[in-house]
Amino acid sequence: MARVTVAEGSSISKPSYKVLLYILKIIPMVLALCDILNTVFWLIGVDVWWLSYIGGVSLFPLLFLYISSYVFRFCSYHRMFLHYVVINNIVSMIDYKFELYISASIYLAIIGIFLFIILYLYLKEKR
Repeated sequence: MARVTVAEGSSISKPSYKVLLYILKIIPMVLALCDILNTVFWLIGVDVWWLSYIGGVSLFPLLFLYISSYVFRFCSYHRMFLHYVVINNIVSMIDYKFELYISASIYLAIIGIFLFIILYLYLKEKR
């Protein structure tokens, strides 16, 4: 079985390495999708609490995902999903802490801006 050297003296199987990379690339997309769905449902007045349990993420896992994206040299397209989750969480925390009642248009604008940037970077990478 093919082995991939990850550090001096240690290695993992190539299939395990590929699965790890695939999961590290997919997790930010899943987190962003959960955030988007949670935001949209919140805006229409539906409480989908389980989305927060599935896709809610704190600082340390986000930090791990950011560091992993640089260690494995992911492109900026993959990091945009993490950027969206961070920005959305910051806006939500500010809205909750200071009771600003940020309008739905701000949350939808954030979603739209990030989706546009993600699509642009994806198409740029594919060319």
